[in-house]
Amino acid sequence: MSILNLVMLALPVVFLVASVVVAVKAYEKGHNRKKTVLMQIASFAAVFAICLLCPIVAGAADANTVSEAVQVAQQSSKSFAYIGAAIAVGLSCIGGGIAVGNAAPAAIGATSEDPKAFGKAIIFVALGEGVALYGMLISILILFS
Repeated sequence: MSILNLVMLALPVVFLVASVVVAVKAYEKGHNRKKTVLMQIASFAAVFAICLLCPIVAGAADANTVSEAVQVAQQSSKSFAYIGAAIAVGLSCIGGGIAVGNAAPAAIGATSEDPKAFGKAIIFVALGEGVALYGMLISILILFS
């Protein structure tokens, strides 16, 4: 492996570790919790952008002929499909988790007060889980289209 490849592999890891250390130190000093979480999200977005753009730029720099450039473009579109599928599943699972996390305790409370309400209450929990299934379905469609 060349030194450039090693730097490309190590840069995101070093950046993420440094952002975690800075966030922990800021929280220990008494900074706002929301501010430290936003800093972590911003560092994740920066690492995501670095990881997304560096392979594309490196692949385009190595493409000497038109056929190699076409192969790089096909590999990039494949990688974008994988990223899109991961985003679809990830965000839908986060949304489904939030929905189930709010609906399930309410369903348990309603069932404990009136056992006849179980059927109605479980429907709302299942609707929250359906959001995650829709995200998985979209990701399958993205990957196999």
